[in-house]
Amino acid sequence: MTRQKIRKAVFPAAGMGTRFLPATKATPKEMLCLVDKPLIQYGVEEAVAAGCTEIIIVTGRGKSTMEDHFDSSPELEASLAAKNKTALLEVARSVSKLAKITYTRQPAPLGLGHAVLMAKELVGDEPFAVLLPDDIVDAAIPCMRQMVEAFNETQAINGEMSSILGSEVVEGAAIQNYGCLDCTPDPKNPRLLAVKNMVEKPKPEDAPSQNAIIGRYILTPRIFDMLEHITPGAGGELQLTDGIKALLQYEKVYGFVYEGKRHDAGDKQGFLRATVEFALKNKELGPSFREWLKAFPI
Repeated sequence: MTRQKIRKAVFPAAGMGTRFLPATKATPKEMLCLVDKPLIQYGVEEAVAAGCTEIIIVTGRGKSTMEDHFDSSPELEASLAAKNKTALLEVARSVSKLAKITYTRQPAPLGLGHAVLMAKELVGDEPFAVLLPDDIVDAAIPCMRQMVEAFNETQAINGEMSSILGSEVVEGAAIQNYGCLDCTPDPKNPRLLAVKNMVEKPKPEDAPSQNAIIGRYILTPRIFDMLEHITPGAGGELQLTDGIKALLQYEKVYGFVYEGKRHDAGDKQGFLRATVEFALKNKELGPSFREWLKAFPI
């Protein structure tokens, strides 16, 4: 078998962002800024660092600012060049040079599985990454790069492709907010978890493990067949978890416990905490921001 590479990354970005209203009434949630970059750019940069050269963004109504963001801006660039603002000019140009970016529309919010299915024709018959822009993973080695290495490892061991699900350990009652893996750690690599089943948002006492699924996936192209044949769940939505559970009948699926810290930037509290942590790590802003925080009256 020819070893398959991960060249394409899919970003489901058609949600309405209701948890951030009224900010998201006219601005896509994915374009909310974490310090100085929109959320989706962090994910795109992570995918590029993992070796992806093609980015597929699944959009919906009112999301055109994402396309503008990743496009070139001749007027802005000309203005910065005329003012000899070379550093800012390079920042502006670098965004449009990140990768080849294409867009497809999800006509209605019919679930994460449906959003991934919208990318079928653009992905084709090859494995691909899926990154949810809400999940920002701060890691020395980008999370998706770690997962690509795990994907390559399982290919070498099994001689075939296997889907990889990003996972983290969630303690206590919080597991009820996640998809949970029924899994067994690989004896040679405990970060790899052989998946037997998945349970969506279990009661803590019913959770088969503490290994939760986060918004990072590497999926084989067979997932599209599964998504086309699963039954819609609540609200008529196609759930990606149901598609992956169906995939277990045909091929191996692994969880992967990545190294790094995840921020749920789709939640106001998580977004605020991520903003503070990323600001403190910023070389330009960090020192003065830290001093301001120390002096801030509590």
